[in-house]
Amino acid sequence: MSNLTQFVKVSDFNELKEIVRNIGIKVEQLVEAQKKTEEVVKKILVEQRTMKNELRKVIEEHSKTRIQLGRLSATVGYDLEDKSYIFLPPLLEKDHCIKIIGKLSRGYLKNKENEYLEINIVGRGFMENKEIIIIGECKSQLSKKGVDEFIRKKLNRLKGSFENIFPVLVTYMIAEHDVDEYVKKKGIALYYSYNFIQ
Repeated sequence: MSNLTQFVKVSDFNELKEIVRNIGIKVEQLVEAQKKTEEVVKKILVEQRTMKNELRKVIEEHSKTRIQLGRLSATVGYDLEDKSYIFLPPLLEKDHCIKIIGKLSRGYLKNKENEYLEINIVGRGFMENKEIIIIGECKSQLSKKGVDEFIRKKLNRLKGSFENIFPVLVTYMIAEHDVDEYVKKKGIALYYSYNFIQ
């Protein structure tokens, strides 16, 4: 009897075969699923490469657009400056009793630190028998931030280099409803492009 117990029963053997067959089917299913996963991953990688190329093209186009906008903005800015040189002298004389000596122009002024600052509108004049220097900037759309930049980057850096600075801002339009008041509080003269229409 003990010898018989050592033998595997046919039913046990059949059961074992069934388990092995089921494992084989599961392995085949896993292999098939892995193939499908690999195909999906390949498609994703191809799509990712395509998206990277498209993104690169978009970035290049954006860069070109920014350059073109920069050129357009510069052209608009120069046009506003050019009109300022012609129309500001009579306006400054009428509004502030400033008599311009020579002409207004764009140029560079040297500050106490021996730095040259580019100035959109610069000129000399007399106001109440005092010689003054006009320092101005043109902005196509003027914001309070733009006013602060003008003060920080130009006026503050020129303090002490010139005695009587008369600051001027010229714009096509303002970006916020209260920019006019803000400019006045800062002691800066403000002119709009439509002031140049005679």
